[in-house]
This record gives sequence, C-alpha cells and structure tokens, in this order.
Amino acid sequence: MPQGSSSYLIMIVSIVLIGIMMWWQSRKAKQQQQKMKDFRSSLEPGTEVITIGGIIGKVVSVDEEYEEIVIDSEGSLLRFTFRAINKEYTRPAFIHDDEVEDAEQTDEADDQAQVPVDKALESAENATQSDDSAQTADAEK
Repeated sequence: MPQGSSSYLIMIVSIVLIGIMMWWQSRKAKQQQQKMKDFRSSLEPGTEVITIGGIIGKVVSVDEEYEEIVIDSEGSLLRFTFRAINKEYTRPAFIHDDEVEDAEQTDEADDQAQVPVDKALESAENATQSDDSAQTADAEK
C-alpha cells in the first residue's frame, strides 16, 4: 500500500469523526434549547425563579408575545426577557448553628451512655466467673 493512500485514509476518517462530533454537539444544543423553551413557556405566576444574574423572585406575569416576564423580588417588581430566567428556584436546605450544637451535645451524651465493647465483654466475663463461683460454692455445701 503506498504511503499517500494511508495518509489519505487517515484524513478521511478524521473528517468523518469531526463531522460526527459537530452533529452530536449540534443535537445536544438543540435539545437544551428546546428544554429551556419548554421551561420558559411553562412559567406561571407564583413560580419562584432565579435569573442569570442571581436575582430570586416570584413570577408575577408572563407576556409571551414580547417574551417578557415580571418577577417580584422582595417587593420590587422587575421586568426581564425570557432569556434572563435561568431556572426554577428551590431553596437549599439550611441547618441553623444552634441545631448543630444541640445535635453535637446529644451525640456526646449518647457516646457517654454507650459502653465500649471491651468493657461490656469484661463485665460479661466477670458475671460468668461469679456465677461459676456461686455454683461451686453451692455444690460444696
């Protein structure tokens, strides 16, 4: 096989792979765009959203003709384009510092109340030995 034909084959395979990768990326981008379009069209008043700028608020009104949305952020009405809405907002779980301290104190009390395995085995062995001693003493009487 001549040298030129193998490099030609490598070039063809590379072009095909690049084409497949471009098609795959395009397909994923279209799916993402459709998903965002569906999300934005499903927005209704009362839904909590977060903008791409990080503003959190509740949807007040949606104008699909002009692709605008009005949100209420702690009493301030703000108007955005649909593209500015990033996602629906869900408040992250939060544990107050006092709750953590209470939990630590409870864990410490539980740790003190629990008997280590070694001590539990020793007490069990001592109980067994004292039972054997008592049985021997009863047998001698």
